[in-house]
Amino acid sequence: MALDATRKSIIEEGGPPTVPRIGVTGHSKLTPGSEGLVLHALRTLLAAQPGPVVGVTCLARGADQLFAQAVLDTGGTIEVVLPSENYRSEKVEQENRQVFDALAGRAAAVRTLPFPDAGRDAYAAAGDAVLSGVDLLVAVWDGAEPDGRGGTGDTVAVARERGVPVEAVWPDGAGRR
Repeated sequence: MALDATRKSIIEEGGPPTVPRIGVTGHSKLTPGSEGLVLHALRTLLAAQPGPVVGVTCLARGADQLFAQAVLDTGGTIEVVLPSENYRSEKVEQENRQVFDALAGRAAAVRTLPFPDAGRDAYAAAGDAVLSGVDLLVAVWDGAEPDGRGGTGDTVAVARERGVPVEAVWPDGAGRR
């Protein structure tokens, strides 16, 4: 993985080893049977890292929350980027608020972007914020073409344009609702 080469060059140059920062983008509407498959794949990917990581996530339902849980399960820490001031109240569904709040409560930092309302512009800005501070982007993504600004495919395309390595995770049997 590209992250290992980055850490190796830092160590060879005599600098202190850094904690890898890994961002996530991914589908929010996974089929119920997919969640366990994706969580297992994410834990496996993170456990293969040379040490604990900092996971950067927008904490959306689905891929983002599974990633956050996998980071915490493997001894890492999470930082949260919320796309808008009303994200929790308007976009986090009532049945998901307990999970959202529990993960946000375990975050080392929570940053809310200065958008009053969630929407494509806020999501694109949140994707930019995640990409601006990571060594690797994990994309829980079925490979579909972008369907608009701020979505999974768009964030992957922007990461590639910027030279941020992308690790796609889409286990056999995974699906979207």
